[in-house]
Amino acid sequence: MSERPPFLRAVSLDRDKVESFVTHPFSLPASQYLASDSISFHPQVTFFVGENGTGKSTLLEAIAVAWGFPGEGGSKNVRVRTHEIATPLAGALRLEKGAMRADDGFFLRAESFFNYASEIDREAHDTRYYGGRSLHEQSHGEAFFNLFMHRFFGGGLYLLDEPEAALSPMRQMAMLSRLKQLNDSGSQFIIATHSPILMAYPHAKIIQFTEDEVREVAWQETEHYFVTREFLNAPERMLRALL
Repeated sequence: MSERPPFLRAVSLDRDKVESFVTHPFSLPASQYLASDSISFHPQVTFFVGENGTGKSTLLEAIAVAWGFPGEGGSKNVRVRTHEIATPLAGALRLEKGAMRADDGFFLRAESFFNYASEIDREAHDTRYYGGRSLHEQSHGEAFFNLFMHRFFGGGLYLLDEPEAALSPMRQMAMLSRLKQLNDSGSQFIIATHSPILMAYPHAKIIQFTEDEVREVAWQETEHYFVTREFLNAPERMLRALL
């Protein structure tokens, strides 16, 4: 089966729309990189990885807003009724879109998921898409997982910011299976994550953000893989060094 072209091909920065690269968020490594280069996306799964403060989540949020999602998360049809997050980076981005139109889409933010759940209850949306009951009646992890399993219909662009925050390792592995199903139905994902389990998804593109550079890496090259492997191989030695 031939590979479907992506809904979002690449992102770059319009320097003419940036007043200063000294102030946030344009001072972040991710923004600095986009000032002179672009980031291209895999048609199925692209991961943003790296330490906090490098701008990976800020960039993901800006891409979401530039695409038309609410800054606090949700879909184009369900917008959270709280203050809109200011995303100056979004207005300076250039999105290179593919020829095909996405039928569905969602921006999942762990930190504002409670507000999204409240909006679903307020508007009395069909709970079949969220596991059959209010998201507030489920544990945080259960609500996250049911949203991923039932609300993502396929054929869309999905942006996920650290979805592993509420998921056990077993649920993260189940998420890999669901990712495959959604990819087979023509979906594209861009995911900011710290999870080496999620990063192991076959053939995904991994973009690593550091203070010095932004580049594509293999799964085994990520710090997340290396540190996790070292700890599991010699936990006593690692704990002695830490404690």
